This record gives sequence, C-alpha cells and structure tokens, in this order.
Amino acid sequence: MDLLNTLVEKGLRRELPTREEALAVLATSDDELLDVVAAAGKVRRQWFGRRVKLNYLVNLKSGLCPEDCSYCSQRLGSKAEILKYTWLKPDEASQAAAAGVAGGAKRVCLVASGRGPTDRDVERVGRTIEAIKEQNEGVEVCACLGLLSDGQAERLREAGADAYNHNLNTSEGTYGEITTTHTYADRVDTVQKAHAAGLSACSGLIAGMGETDEDLVDVVYALRELGSDSVPVNFLIPFEGTPLAKEWNLTPQRCLRILAMVRFVCPDVEVRIAGGREVHLRSMQPLALNIANSIFLGDYLTSEGQAGKADLEMIADAGFVVEGTDTPTLPRHRADAVEAAAAAPAGCGSHAAAGCGSHAGEGGGCGPCGGHTVPEAPAVTEARTDLVAVRRRGAGTDLAPNA
Repeated sequence: MDLLNTLVEKGLRRELPTREEALAVLATSDDELLDVVAAAGKVRRQWFGRRVKLNYLVNLKSGLCPEDCSYCSQRLGSKAEILKYTWLKPDEASQAAAAGVAGGAKRVCLVASGRGPTDRDVERVGRTIEAIKEQNEGVEVCACLGLLSDGQAERLREAGADAYNHNLNTSEGTYGEITTTHTYADRVDTVQKAHAAGLSACSGLIAGMGETDEDLVDVVYALRELGSDSVPVNFLIPFEGTPLAKEWNLTPQRCLRILAMVRFVCPDVEVRIAGGREVHLRSMQPLALNIANSIFLGDYLTSEGQAGKADLEMIADAGFVVEGTDTPTLPRHRADAVEAAAAAPAGCGSHAAAGCGSHAGEGGGCGPCGGHTVPEAPAVTEARTDLVAVRRRGAGTDLAPNA
C-alpha cells in the first residue's frame, strides 16, 4: 500500500505526514487494519525497540472538581459514584506510589482534581515528590494538577518533578463543546509553562467524544507542534452520571487506527495507551503494543483497570519487555533536548529543538493517497457498561492497590 510505505519512510526520518495522509489512516478499512498496525510497528521499533514503559497513577485528590469537563467523572455536577476524598498526605501518596514501582512502573503520575493548584498545593505535592524519590531510586515523577500559575512549574521542577501532564483532549475548534469553565488556550498555556520550566511535557487527547476525524488530526498536529514528549491517548470511559455517558462510539479497530495515526504524526515520542484501554481495545490490547510504547499499570483515577499481573503477562506474551529505570525512554536526540532544557535556568527552557517538527511540511498534498475512498463509518458499538468499574481500592481506601 503506497500510503503506508510513504508513512513508514516519513516516520523513520521524523518527517511530518500531510494532513491528508493522517486522515487516510483513519479511513482505512478493516481489511487493511493489520497492514496499518504493521506499518506503525516499524516506526515504533525504530525509535523504541520492543520496550514498554509502565506508568502508575496516584490520585492525590478525588472528585469535588469545580470544572465542567463533560467527559470527567470528577466534574462539577457529576453523579458518577466515584471515590471522593481530599488531599492524601505525602507519606500516604508515597506508599501508594511504591506499589506501582514494585510492580514495574518507571514513572509515577501524581494527579489532583481541580482547576489548578494553589501555592500551598504545590508545596504539598513538592513534599510528596521528594518522599517518592527518596524511597525509589531512578523513578520518574510526573505531576498533573490542572492549570498552572506563573512560577508553579519552576517550583515543581525544583522539588524534583520530571514532567508535567496537561492534555489538550480535543481540537481547538470543538473544545468549547466539552468544557466551558476554561479554554483550549488555557491548556496550551500550561503546557508551554511546563516547557519553559524545563519539565518534559506530557500532553495528549481523548478519543470517542463524538469528534470527527478532522478533530483528531487537528489535536495530534497541535501536540506535535507543542513538542509534547509523551502523548497519552485516552479512549473515553462513558461513566454513568456524566454528560457523555451514552457516547459509545469506539470499536477496537477504530482505536488501533487512532493509535497508528498518532504514531505516524509523532514517530519518536512516547505514545501511551491511557484510560479506556480495557474498555475499548479489549482483546486487541496486545496488538496495540505494536504501535504504542507505553501504558498505565493497573487502575486509573476513578475506574479500575486490568489486573497489574495481567498487564505484565500481556506484555511478555506479546514479545515485549518492560523498560527499566536505567534505560532512557526517548530516543537520544529527544532525550538530549529534554536534558538540555532541564539543565537550563528555570524559565529559560524550551523544547523547540526537540526534533518534534512543525507544520512546515503540511502543504505537500496527499501524494500517494490521492483518490483514497473513505469507507462508511462503522455502526456505533454496543454499550459495554459491564466493562466500566469504579475504582474501590488503592489511594483513598484501606484496600491494597492494583499494581
């Protein structure tokens, strides 16, 4: 298939595909799906071999959020019966993180619901980061605390944070349809603040909210332009009690195409299969590892995931290996740029030279995919509410975590 050969060649050169090529990946038929996965796998192996990075979530503060993000079970007005609790103490959060590290996680992601942290919250999270790093040599820590104010990213970096997560979630054109209490520009600003402070930027998307193929391509191109080092691809978990509870728009095949498109547009970044992996990929999860090089281990913020032991067995059975803390995740050219930014004085860092490309090559036309016929969209998949289980263990409970 000329399209896939072209995309592989571009991916190996870190060259940006045209928008038409990216859209054509999403429009491939089921008969072509294994070819798409194999092509994306060539690009994945070029930059990441057969390594899989494990990440572990610790929900520092659950529920009680004043924002109205329609996809979120922690949103203002959510009727989802999730765990609700205020801030974990640093020692509690560190203990929760230790379970994930013991299970093989290389990065701990500290998440707190809310619009954004106060300076006191940043101090609290800073103490938590220090506690985790004291007990777990070599572990990375990523903070996800919402919109950042001036100086807060620098303070997190000084406390030992390696990365900051703030997802764009969807395209700029449709962002107002899913959230009204903040803007797309607010999210971009926070990612840029993390960059400027020398933190590795982790920013991704949510698929399955009723968006178009064009929306998906728009947000992935925006992530590449922002220089995100890690792109988590979330698949909407339609929680009962949220406005998007009836949005069951994804099939396993659709999820694989989305992951492949992300890999072709962002060939040398950490592509993570994030929330909704078990709900929507189901038995196709091992196939997705041929495209993505990173997953979350165990449970998510408010929902239960696959058993941690099953995650590890899946990785081994599929012929992949868990990435160790002594192995850099990013290819050398990207890792060098991140390290240079982190070594710069706070506020002077930039990932502009990270090799993440720009839209300069976008206007080249469709080329080999010209005349590609877009198949009819598949019928909406049957709602599988049986696969959506609210988290009842781990952080904020007295039960052992899933790791």
